[in-house]
Amino acid sequence: MRGDAAIYVHGLFLSGGESLFLRRRLRNDFGFDVHPFSYPSASMRMIDIAERLNAFMRELCASQAKGCAVHLIGHSLGGLVIYRFLERFPEQPAGRVVFLGTPCVDSRAASQAMRRRWAATLIGPTVAEELLEHRERRWDNGRDLGIIAGTRPMGLGQFFASFDEDCDGTIAVSETKLPGAIDHITLPVSHMGMLLSARVARQTGHFLEHGRFELGG
Repeated sequence: MRGDAAIYVHGLFLSGGESLFLRRRLRNDFGFDVHPFSYPSASMRMIDIAERLNAFMRELCASQAKGCAVHLIGHSLGGLVIYRFLERFPEQPAGRVVFLGTPCVDSRAASQAMRRRWAATLIGPTVAEELLEHRERRWDNGRDLGIIAGTRPMGLGQFFASFDEDCDGTIAVSETKLPGAIDHITLPVSHMGMLLSARVARQTGHFLEHGRFELGG
């Protein structure tokens, strides 16, 4: 949808700059102007991050043409930020949502990492709030949600947890599934590699335009 915008929400320890190739492909191939939202992922509580994202959304909407949609793309922890943001501030402009490697129910890697004192200090309160216990989340806010999970096991998560199923090196495929999502696909990419992947960018853009992945889940 030419003229529509999107907000990219990064994951733990990242800044948004890592999404450069994804943003460029979405702009060149689909016409989406993607704005990275940055937040202190290891030091700020989720409620405060959601409030900051709401202010970011309001500022972006004020600069958009009337009737344009604003989509949301969340990588890893960024997907949970979007989930909590829409839960707390449901009255938002129209748009679809794509999660990239988001641990929707829990994270074995995060749980194991938190058992190490040095890692627990680094990871911070947001991960502790959202990922240390299994949560029965459900997507029911009315926006179309598509989820992409990776199956190339290359990532730091393997230093903390053992995976007996397909994973992207940090998040298991089963951890990315969320009841209520419209579509869910897997691609042979790692947790960070998905941000560099042309296939991931194409599927993301296709979902934002059509509400379904081109591959079909």
